[in-house]
Amino acid sequence: MDTVKTGVAIVGYGGMGGWHVKKLSTMEEGEICGIYDILPLRRKAAQQEGLHAYDTLGELFADPGVEVVTLAVPNDCHKDLAIAAMRAGKNVVCEKPVALSSVELQEIFDVSEETGMLFTVHQNRRWDEDYLTLKKIYENGTLGRVFSIESRVQGSRGIPGDWRNTKEHGGGMVLDWGVHLLDQILMMIREPIESVFAQLTYVTNEAVDDGFKILLRFAPKEGEEEGLCVHVEVGTSNFISLPRWYILGENGSAVIDNWKVDGKIVMVSDWEKRDAVPVVTAAGLTKTMAPRTSETVKEYPLPVVHSDVREFYRNVFKAIRGEEESLIKHEEVMRVMRLMEAVFQSAYTNQAVKLRI
Repeated sequence: MDTVKTGVAIVGYGGMGGWHVKKLSTMEEGEICGIYDILPLRRKAAQQEGLHAYDTLGELFADPGVEVVTLAVPNDCHKDLAIAAMRAGKNVVCEKPVALSSVELQEIFDVSEETGMLFTVHQNRRWDEDYLTLKKIYENGTLGRVFSIESRVQGSRGIPGDWRNTKEHGGGMVLDWGVHLLDQILMMIREPIESVFAQLTYVTNEAVDDGFKILLRFAPKEGEEEGLCVHVEVGTSNFISLPRWYILGENGSAVIDNWKVDGKIVMVSDWEKRDAVPVVTAAGLTKTMAPRTSETVKEYPLPVVHSDVREFYRNVFKAIRGEEESLIKHEEVMRVMRLMEAVFQSAYTNQAVKLRI
């Protein structure tokens, strides 16, 4: 039986628009109907790549072969384009963050319900293998009770010199990277968040944040006195990067150094032998910080999880036909949006924000 092909059109033929085209071109389930971009040069570039370029959005919306419209445009354009596409009878895949506030986001969800069109968000980093590997370690209880997780993405090139460094277009690292990292944490940890404290940095510009540090405190699990503490950090002026993930549990620690999933797990093998030879520092001795002896710990490789990000679109196509539920739920997207709003509130007031989401 021939594979059912779903027609997709891309609005915005920049970096992410090109990424969507490349991924879809490798899928039997999808068919690229064409692209639209407000810039003639980008439409011409698409044509040179053998793609159809619509002259107007109206032409794209009127194409009966287009079932899905993917929005890869600046953040402030998402809401109006998503609503217009759904009212034109198209299902919508939107880049993140979907909107600049929870109020705008709810407007989009309301139109999705009103029109019956699927609206979903391209939370593609749920398929990152470093994240999936860390998630497996956490969910399998490999380290025993986990009490701390650190998630970091760091670079040294500042914010790209496009709309991402302008406030009016929804730029800044909280909306650009925070939306991914916070989504990953919320998909891994099911307990509610009780508080958030955030600090934003403005090293390379004053218009939008070019980095942040976010401290999340989760509600305790049943039978535990204290909840999990999670540190989420992004920096764009880091010339020495810290590990992508660092997780601490009662029985050991794990580190994932990078997106290539280099790292290790180190666990206690003998709880009885706790004594150690003191470490000599320049100013004295310390026994507390002396390393464990080799016979009391054991090192293990990471349980690397492999993935295929094209599963996102496969799910979209099946959800349109009623064969599966959408993997990216509206309530999950709203939870991340409300958490980002709490991040901005905490940073602007320099206070922890109490919440339960």
